[in-house]
Amino acid sequence: LVATAPNQVWTWDITKLLGPAKWTYYYLYVILDIYSRYVVGWMLASRESQHLAERLIRETLIKEGIGRDQLTIHSDRGAAMRSQAVAQLLATLGVTKSHSRPHVSDDNPFSESQFKTLKYRPDFPDRFASQDHGLDFCRGFFHWHNEEHCHWGIGLLTPAVVHAGQATAVLEARASVLAAAHA
Repeated sequence: LVATAPNQVWTWDITKLLGPAKWTYYYLYVILDIYSRYVVGWMLASRESQHLAERLIRETLIKEGIGRDQLTIHSDRGAAMRSQAVAQLLATLGVTKSHSRPHVSDDNPFSESQFKTLKYRPDFPDRFASQDHGLDFCRGFFHWHNEEHCHWGIGLLTPAVVHAGQATAVLEARASVLAAAHA
């Protein structure tokens, strides 16, 4: 899949975060724009569910103003990703769905890379004491990821700058500063 602008191709996945006790987890659902690396939607829940996934996708499509036949959404082959509820939603709204090949280790590379960025942060806790603790951490992380993190894959720009269409202006300003410094 290739994206030449924001809101053409999204990828989404779910990862587990350790809860306060053994065998307890919180499920982090994340939708990522592959062009800008901007996290367009996320949710932390106490369970993995096709209905929660459907709700997050619907709310994110509305928030981003996605029209019919504008978007492809890619995922691996998890249960929520292949669910009837999600498939019907995407078909109804004119969103093309894409799944990775079965039994492939790099099935969803943009999402997996973003989860690695999350989990390898120095302040990422071993366990979350509560769902509220998880929500607080994720709010801070996604703000940092979208608004402050200068991403190598997008020319050391922030995902928010690229997603908002401001990349050219920022790169031109950066070039002016470098030219002045060189002079």
